[in-house]
Amino acid sequence: MTTSLALLAGSVSLVGVGAYLMLERSLTRVLIGLVILSNGVNLGFIVASGDPGDPPLLGEYAALDIADPLPQAMVLTAIVITLGTVSFVLAMAYRSWQLDGHDDVQDDVEDAAIRRLAAADEASDAFDLTVTASPDDADDEVSEEEGSDGRPVPDLEESPHEPSPAPRVSRETPVLDEQEDRP
Repeated sequence: MTTSLALLAGSVSLVGVGAYLMLERSLTRVLIGLVILSNGVNLGFIVASGDPGDPPLLGEYAALDIADPLPQAMVLTAIVITLGTVSFVLAMAYRSWQLDGHDDVQDDVEDAAIRRLAAADEASDAFDLTVTASPDDADDEVSEEEGSDGRPVPDLEESPHEPSPAPRVSRETPVLDEQEDRP
């Protein structure tokens, strides 16, 4: 199996350029980067599939010489996924342009707070919310009726086949005053 070095270099460069563009703040550049990256991945699928084979016609060609349809199916699936993702990003960019007049992605407030805490080398509020054992937990003793994992052992005197009585819930319907119902 021989691999075309030019196709491999083209695939790697398309993926690199697409990944670089996807890291930009402008949704238009993210959209273009997504298309370029997906083309590079599709080209990589075709390069990885190996040498082209004969068409898959039964009886015409030997079974070992027939082209593998799996990479082609994966490329077609990737094209459909790219189409859906591109349409979503395009709708986001259009909506951002309608609302703000630009398509730049803004910083999130929570991200700014985390970045500020990291710069000050402080822990966030959620870091201190750990569960600690209370002093009362140390005095609890495990009785002989409990298992080793702390759960109580079921009572063997009750038959597991007899249904337990259902709790009775009284549901009384409120009596409405007849004068309230009349218009």
